[in-house]
Amino acid sequence: MTTVLMQDLFKALYFSPTEESVEKIIQQYPAIFRAQNWCPIGANESNFSIIENQQSNPIAALVEKVTNSIDAILMKKCLEKGIAPKSSQAPQSMEEAIETLFPDHKNWDLPSFKRRQAEDIQIIADGPRQQSAVIIYDNGEGQHPEEFENTFLSLMRGNKNEIRFVQGKYNMGGSGAIVFCGTKGYQLIGSKRYDNKGLFGFTLIREHPLSREELITKKNTWYEYLKIDGHIPAFYITELDLKLLNRTFRTGTIIKMYSYQMRGISGFAQDLNQSLNEFLFRPVLPVFTIDTKERYPNNAVLTTIVYGLQRRLEEEKDYVETWFSEEYKDQLFGQMKVTCYLFKAKQEGKTVSDTKKDILRRYFKNNMSVLFSMNGQVHGHYTSEFITRGLKFNLLKDYLLIHVDCTHMKYEFRKDLFMASRDRLKNGSKAEDLRDYLRKKLAKSKLDEINNNRKTSIGLDSEDTTELIKNFAKNLSKDSDLFKLLQNTLKLEEKKKDNPQQKTPKHKSAREEKPFHPERFPSFFRLKHQGNTPIALPIGGEKTLRFETDVEDHYFDRTDEPGDLQVSVLQIKPSGHTGGTQPADTKEPGELLNIIKSSPDKGTIKITFNPDTELRQGDEIEIQVTLKGAGDDSFTEIVFLKIVAPDNQPKISVPKEEEDYNNIGLPDLVKVTKDNWDELEAQGITMNYNTVMTPIASGDILEKIYINLDSQVYLNYRSKLKNEDQILLAQKRYIASIYFHALFLYVITKKKNYKLSFTNPENTEEDITIDEYIRDVFDSYYSDFLLNFGMEQLMGALED
Repeated sequence: MTTVLMQDLFKALYFSPTEESVEKIIQQYPAIFRAQNWCPIGANESNFSIIENQQSNPIAALVEKVTNSIDAILMKKCLEKGIAPKSSQAPQSMEEAIETLFPDHKNWDLPSFKRRQAEDIQIIADGPRQQSAVIIYDNGEGQHPEEFENTFLSLMRGNKNEIRFVQGKYNMGGSGAIVFCGTKGYQLIGSKRYDNKGLFGFTLIREHPLSREELITKKNTWYEYLKIDGHIPAFYITELDLKLLNRTFRTGTIIKMYSYQMRGISGFAQDLNQSLNEFLFRPVLPVFTIDTKERYPNNAVLTTIVYGLQRRLEEEKDYVETWFSEEYKDQLFGQMKVTCYLFKAKQEGKTVSDTKKDILRRYFKNNMSVLFSMNGQVHGHYTSEFITRGLKFNLLKDYLLIHVDCTHMKYEFRKDLFMASRDRLKNGSKAEDLRDYLRKKLAKSKLDEINNNRKTSIGLDSEDTTELIKNFAKNLSKDSDLFKLLQNTLKLEEKKKDNPQQKTPKHKSAREEKPFHPERFPSFFRLKHQGNTPIALPIGGEKTLRFETDVEDHYFDRTDEPGDLQVSVLQIKPSGHTGGTQPADTKEPGELLNIIKSSPDKGTIKITFNPDTELRQGDEIEIQVTLKGAGDDSFTEIVFLKIVAPDNQPKISVPKEEEDYNNIGLPDLVKVTKDNWDELEAQGITMNYNTVMTPIASGDILEKIYINLDSQVYLNYRSKLKNEDQILLAQKRYIASIYFHALFLYVITKKKNYKLSFTNPENTEEDITIDEYIRDVFDSYYSDFLLNFGMEQLMGALED
């Protein structure tokens, strides 16, 4: 084929809006698209299993394409500086690559700089809204046509395995998106090398259509790409007008995926942007998402920048109440940083329900509550089940986002944690160990204080339900499971009442709390209550040290000019050693001491130490703690620790993952009127005329049942009554019916160990707790049935 015909063919394919139009072109040129010109990807007709078993989510698969584009730009920058990417002179991490290859990266916070950089990676919508095509362009290194089969069209070659500053390794992630390309797998790839040498090459990928004979002899199909007369199609260009934002195509790579299957994504500038921000928590490079006027003629915003969820969380003050971080160094996994973001329960001018919908739409579009990332890309997640079942913080279920940065984990641990597809965690022992570690640490973190504050902020009195339960239990068979359950719970309650040895809260002396005036950078850093003797650190225990400073709370976590806190082991004096000390340069701090570093909290930074098994009673350790300041400034404190005998004091208990289903205790009964609604709404508990009741649980333990005496159901029923005695009796019946039915529905659902979920408006599966399920049941006519159809009415209906 001539250059003109090659170029015409590429343009015809590129400007085809759907897979149906690509089919027509294939039928139009039978000589070009004959069977002999199609080759299996990776030179392997069994590639179906590799390609199909990658990302299970179309957005996660799309993110792999974006990640490849980021890698391509980093590679280009490295090559332009004359540095071999696999050499020791090349950057050894993504952070180092940004610092050395993009000297102006700090200017990206300015809109004009950020937009200019984002133009180098563009995600563009094309085709009809019902079956959108996705175009991904990057101004990266690009490939010569003769290298396509070693790069774009290979599988498991490990091309990037020795390049430390890029995300990819196996050269397979980019193929995961093929399975979401319509029903035929059509994907167009075009590329030209960054140095502008050589030709522009292109190929078309598809799922191989099995012939009649192949349907009999083959178990599976495969994915294949186009070659013409044994070569990747190619032609000469200086530039191509491919409808990119603010530029023509000169070098780099462009990929078009036809009829891409994205559920719940309508507009690229809003919906896709939000999803990409979730999966790219903190991308090293900004990315443009671009929609077209033809697709959305009434949309004023057609271009937006993906700059990561972290920046969105920091910049949108209307939604985020606070955030904090803890950094862990432990023998188990090495090092990781966990950041917790707490959302406001109720926005000004909005109801709790509307606030919750906004938060879910903006930040939990893909039902990911705990994000595990590497170099800013999310590699796996937990749903909100971890917050309710693991941490037992039900009140925070829809208002808490946890980010776990795994970039600096030990390789041995990390490789057993993430799937090669980088979209989910493995179901192995390492994942279980990590979940258990996070559960224990976060259950004792600042989150516990936040959760308790939300509970105690609701100052409503509870009713004593013991007599109510006793009277009800009289009518039950002594052999029934329900009777045994109630007996167990009553014994628990009576035991609590008979045991007056409860700790009385110590009243702190009344003193005014000093106002805290945070600074952007610290001006001092010192250990609180420093003594002259080493600080005792018990074997098998832990010790928390508190340091004073004046820096703002988000110093370690902010994206602009973040600070850092370094802990170093300087020297060790072993027990019984009289000849001085020995340097500790052979051991990292995390190998001798498990360390937890917290972000500043109103002028206090906490560091918790837990000794390694190699340390013995009597060992003394010299620790250096350094807080980074502005510029090259830093503040250093020296701390001496001494390993002592195990502490026999009882440890703070952490809730078990599994609870005793029998000993649930009795939930408090709380009557609510319209006057209390605002108080409950402020803590994220929906209460209005449509709400009948709201149960509150910690994990699976039901603690309170709020019964609304101003619900529309009850008001309608009460309006039919004529005198005060009837109204009083109706109220008792209403309260008793709601309380007992809620209690027993809860217990039955829990004992059966049901897993509850529903399909949300985004068409994704979302976990719900038992208390949420019961609340929805009562709001959906169930309470109306309880009030209007008692036993007498039902018996009468049967007689009629």
